[in-house]
Amino acid sequence: MSSRSKARPQVIDKEEARRLIDRDRRSFIKKVLGGAIAGSLLMVLEAGGELLPPEQIPGIRGEKYDITKRRFAFVVDITKCIGCGSCCVADKREYNVPDHFARTWIERYLIAEDGEVFVDSPDGGLHGFTPRTDIDKPIRDAFFVPKLCNMCKEAPCVQVCPVGATFKTPDGFVIIDYKRCVGCAYCVQACPYGVRYIHPVLHTADKCTWCYHRVRRGLLPACVNACPTKARKFGDLNDKDSEVYKILHGPSILTVLKKEMGTEPNLYYLGARQEVI
Repeated sequence: MSSRSKARPQVIDKEEARRLIDRDRRSFIKKVLGGAIAGSLLMVLEAGGELLPPEQIPGIRGEKYDITKRRFAFVVDITKCIGCGSCCVADKREYNVPDHFARTWIERYLIAEDGEVFVDSPDGGLHGFTPRTDIDKPIRDAFFVPKLCNMCKEAPCVQVCPVGATFKTPDGFVIIDYKRCVGCAYCVQACPYGVRYIHPVLHTADKCTWCYHRVRRGLLPACVNACPTKARKFGDLNDKDSEVYKILHGPSILTVLKKEMGTEPNLYYLGARQEVI
C-alpha cells in the first residue's frame, strides 16, 4: 500500500492514461517517476485496469491469477549485487517511503585481513556507497547484501499482532491491513530480520510486501525490475518454467537467514557468506 503524506495522488482514468502513454511513452514514464504526475503507476492501474494485454505481462503468461495455486519465492544472488541502490530508489518511488526509513536496503560487508568484519548501510544504500576512510586495516574482501521481508511461512509478526492487522494471504504473502493496524509495534519487535518499522506519518506498521499489488497483476516487484545485474530474482515455485523454481531445484547452494529461528523464510540467498548468515 502506498503511504503518501504530502499530497493526494492524482488518479488518472484509463482513457487518459492510454492517451498519455500512446502520445509519448518515454515522457510519460519520466513524469510519473519524477513527480510531475503525482502518484505511481499503481494509481493508474487502480483507476483504469491493466494497461498491458495479458500476453505481455511477465510471469503469468496470460492466464487468470488464481490465488490458491501460487507459491512465490525470492532469490537474492549476493555475487551479482554491486550496491548501486537502484532497488532502493525503485522501492522508495513505488511507495513514497519516508526519509530515514526503508522497506528494502543494502548492507556492505568489508572483511579485514585479520578477520574483523565491518558492516554499514548509509541511507540504506539509497545513494550507493563511497569508500570508507575510517578503517585503518587492509581489507581482503567486500560484498553487498540486499535485505527485505523474508515472507516467513511461520511469521512471528502474524502471531503477535493483537488485532489481526498482519495476516498471511493464501498465496503466501505476509500483508498488513493498514486500516486495522493500531501501531502497537509488537510486530516490529517480533521480526527477527528487522524489516518492520512504524510509519512516522501514518503511525501504522509498514514493511516490504514484495510488491503484492504488482504481483497480483502478473508484474515483477519494482526492485526486481530495477536491478541492473539481475541479482534479485522472483517467481512462482508452482511454475516449473520459472527461474526461481529452476534455481531452487538446481545444484546451487542456497541459504536463508537465521534458520535457527524456525521462521521458514521464502527469501533465499545465493553466495551467502558465514558473516551474513
